[in-house]
Amino acid sequence: MFSNIDGFLIDIDGTIMKGNQLIPGAEKAISYLKSQNKKIVLLSNRGNISRKTCHKKLINAGVDIEANEILLASTVSACFIKKHYPSCKVWVLSDPGLREELVEHDVILAEFPEEADFLLVSLYETMTYQELNNAFKAVRNGARMIATNADKTYPTEDGHAIDVAGMIGAIEAATGRKTEIVIGKPSCFMVEAALELIQLQAENCMIIGDSPESDISLGNMHGISTTLVLTGNTTKEQVDTLVGRRKPHIIIESLANLQSLLEGK
Repeated sequence: MFSNIDGFLIDIDGTIMKGNQLIPGAEKAISYLKSQNKKIVLLSNRGNISRKTCHKKLINAGVDIEANEILLASTVSACFIKKHYPSCKVWVLSDPGLREELVEHDVILAEFPEEADFLLVSLYETMTYQELNNAFKAVRNGARMIATNADKTYPTEDGHAIDVAGMIGAIEAATGRKTEIVIGKPSCFMVEAALELIQLQAENCMIIGDSPESDISLGNMHGISTTLVLTGNTTKEQVDTLVGRRKPHIIIESLANLQSLLEGK
């Protein structure tokens, strides 16, 4: 049944990690895939951290993964801006990790919000009023809005927490301007970057994640086999409500069940 699947695009938050805690059995599933010579890309909508920081966090949690097997919305955002707007200045509303990723890719950061060509918005867990107001100033002075992702919530050890949609909503409501581009899943930007990194065709990949809106929709829109896990954003009670592009091909309790699924047990 899975003989044509040579690569796995695996979400991080809610699938491998919940906050800073490893989801039981997730690291064994990654190790199993590697033992079967499967290609892996950890594909995450995280836009507020750098790939370097994410890699360190996963290694410390016991996940056997290389930095070049991780693809974050922060990285894809940086690559998008550098490729399409190499001379533009960017103001950032996010935790420091996004700035680190932008600097790593030689994106020009604006010194003042009023001089920015773009406002790049992501999760900001320590945001102050002044920082939110500076983002407001950037847009009021003509900056176009890009978001690393538009997820409403993400799973933590303490339950669901507000995600980037909250930051986007504040700026849009105050300025009357809309976000022009959303980089993260389920966009074409993320899937194109993931397939380029994994070096496989869509039909030879499976995406595994906890979000019907981002993970499952991405797979269904781009011809990738989809597997939903119930360790993050989605509960058993919600499964029957999933229709259309949000409906997964396969549902498993957690990533820990992946080996049994693939071996037909």
